[in-house]
Amino acid sequence: MSEAQKKQKSLPVECGSAGNQQSCLITGLYPLLAEMSSTLQSLKASMDQEQFRRKEEHNIAFSAALGNRGDVGPFNTDVTLVYQRVFLNAGSCYNTATGIFTASVKGVYFFSLSGHNKSTRIMALRLDKNGVSMTGVFNAPLTDAGIRYESLSNSITVMLEKGDQVSVRLQANTWVFDNDDILTLFTGHLVFPL
Repeated sequence: MSEAQKKQKSLPVECGSAGNQQSCLITGLYPLLAEMSSTLQSLKASMDQEQFRRKEEHNIAFSAALGNRGDVGPFNTDVTLVYQRVFLNAGSCYNTATGIFTASVKGVYFFSLSGHNKSTRIMALRLDKNGVSMTGVFNAPLTDAGIRYESLSNSITVMLEKGDQVSVRLQANTWVFDNDDILTLFTGHLVFPL
């Protein structure tokens, strides 16, 4: 049996005369095309769901203030600051109980920190990645200028692996200050995934 005869035999339409062959082939293709269309629609729906999942996975941003706590410190050891007033925590990567941001995907991230304190006291904040300092802010006390309040800030763009942790640590024997004016902040977001 030839290939053409096998194809014709598998079609659900009776094909008798030679003049009717084209009509029979077209009619026999309808179920095949319907099945292909259904398969393509299912594939597209799966791809759309995966694309949505990935988009949601990459929506990572947070911003938090220390909160209305007044002076924080001094402590006799370095302390991870827990920023209690959270404005945004998209992706839930910032842990409000520990003050630690944990990267949920590998990528390039941007972080910033700011600190506020009285000029008569030392302030030293350190932005750590997995316990190792990346950057920070520091000021020495000004005893001859009277009491003033000062603010400092810094920022950095870094590459993080999934699971890397970033936090702000108050150095031993230093102070930081915050109140309802939102003066001491820790923020970050995913710039792009890798």
